[in-house]
Amino acid sequence: MKTKKNIAFYVFLSILFCIIYVTFAVRPLNTEYQFVPAWKIDTSTQAVSTPSPGEDVLSFHLGQTIGYFTKDGQLTSVTTFPFKASISNFYFTSYTADNSSVKFYTPEGSTAGTITESGFPFFVEDRIYVFLPGGSSFVRCNPDGSKRWQYGGTVPITAFDSSKAGCVAGFADGTVKELSPDGKVVQDFAPGGSDYPVILGAALSSDGRSVATISGQDRQRFVLAKRDGPQTKILFHEFVGGNDPHQRLVQFSRDDKTIWYNFKDGLGVVDAAGKKHAHIAIKGQALSLQEAGNLVFLLTKDGAAYTVYAIEKFDTLCGSFSFNARAAFIRTDGDNLFVGRDTTISRITLEKK
Repeated sequence: MKTKKNIAFYVFLSILFCIIYVTFAVRPLNTEYQFVPAWKIDTSTQAVSTPSPGEDVLSFHLGQTIGYFTKDGQLTSVTTFPFKASISNFYFTSYTADNSSVKFYTPEGSTAGTITESGFPFFVEDRIYVFLPGGSSFVRCNPDGSKRWQYGGTVPITAFDSSKAGCVAGFADGTVKELSPDGKVVQDFAPGGSDYPVILGAALSSDGRSVATISGQDRQRFVLAKRDGPQTKILFHEFVGGNDPHQRLVQFSRDDKTIWYNFKDGLGVVDAAGKKHAHIAIKGQALSLQEAGNLVFLLTKDGAAYTVYAIEKFDTLCGSFSFNARAAFIRTDGDNLFVGRDTTISRITLEKK
C-alpha cells in the first residue's frame, strides 16, 4: 500500500514538473522581418505631378539632382543644379560658390524667402543656417531668410548638427560649442585625448542636454557628454580603432535613448546613460542612419559600393545588401524603407512575420 502511495506521489511530481516546464520554458518565436518590394521610379524619366491635398512629401538628393516624392511613388518635384544644393522636407535651394544672396523654396515650388547672407545655405528640417566664407562662422536665419544671429569664429568648423534645442559645432582645434536657439553659447568644452584633436563628428540631443563627438588622430575618441549646470560631465568615452581624416557620423535616436557613432570599419552603439555599449562591424564610411520602428538602417560607402545594413535595436545585425552606384541615399517613413540609386528610387515595405 505504501509503495502505491509512493508511485502516485512521484507521478504527481512528474505531472507538476511538466506543467511548470511548459509554462515557463516555452518562448514565442523571434519576430522576423521580410523586405517586400513595393515600387520603383526613375527621376530622369517619370513625369512630375501635384500631390493630393495634405499628402506628405519626402525629400531626396541624388548626385546633381534634388526633389520630392510621395510614399506612393509620385514624383512631385525635380531640380538639377550645377554646383551645390541643400534640401529638407521644408525647404530647398541651389547656390554657387560666390552667391551674395539666394532664394529658397517650399516643396510646392513657392518662394519661401531670400537668404541675404553670402555663403553656403544648410537646411535641417525647418531650421536655416548659412556657413560664411572662410569656414569659421555661421548664421542662423529666420523663416524668411533674414539673419537671426551670427556666430563669429576664427577656427575652421569641422562638424555641425542641429536639433530643436539649438546647434552644436566642432572645430579644427578640438573644441566643441553648443549654442541655444537664440545664439548663446551654453556649453563649451574639448573632448581631448588625441595628439591631433580635430572634431570629426558631432551630434546634439533633442533636449539640448547631451552632446556626442568623434575626434582626433593618433587615437580617435568617442565622447558622450551631458550639460550639468555650468559644467560638462563625461558620461562615456572610448578610444576606437583606426585613424583617418574622414568626417564621421554621430547621431542620437529620436527618443535620445541611443547614440550611434561611426569609426573605421565599425559602428558603435551606446545608451544615453553610458552604461551599455557595443560595436558592429561594417565596411566603408557611414553616410546616413535612419530609424523605422524597432529597426535601424545604415548606409555606407566603400569605393563605388554602397551597403545598407539592417540593425535591430540595440545591436543585432539582421542583414545587409550592397549595390554599385555613383550616388545613393536612404530614407524611412513608418514601415517603409526608400533606397535611392543614381536616378532611381525604390520603396521596400517592412513586414513582420
